[in-house]
Amino acid sequence: MLTVMAWYSLALSDERSVKIVQPKNGAKVTSPFKVCMEIKGLILEPAKNGVSEGHGHHHLLFTSLPKNLNRPIGRKQGIHMLEGKPCRVLKMVPGKHVIRALFAYGDHVPYKPPITDKILVTVVK
Repeated sequence: MLTVMAWYSLALSDERSVKIVQPKNGAKVTSPFKVCMEIKGLILEPAKNGVSEGHGHHHLLFTSLPKNLNRPIGRKQGIHMLEGKPCRVLKMVPGKHVIRALFAYGDHVPYKPPITDKILVTVVK
């Protein structure tokens, strides 16, 4: 079992990543469905906790990455998971959809380089 300090050091390691673990890439899903992310080398927390290196929250985007990664992710660009949770239930129309997870600081500015993952899902009737 890891001590608190050992866990904290592991969470803030140099290897940082986010992975969409549910649903799997290429999955066929019915709406609504749950999207879940796992992180490595980062600490997930509510946006209200502010800006702290190695900490942040998820955003779900349905397009490519924002062109300017120096600015906060806008409300119209996707879903802000402000509460610091790893999962979100989505309601989407039938068809093929790209879902991109983008990890950002508490002020919604993405990390550089971007910590991101994407999947393609098909929503069926």
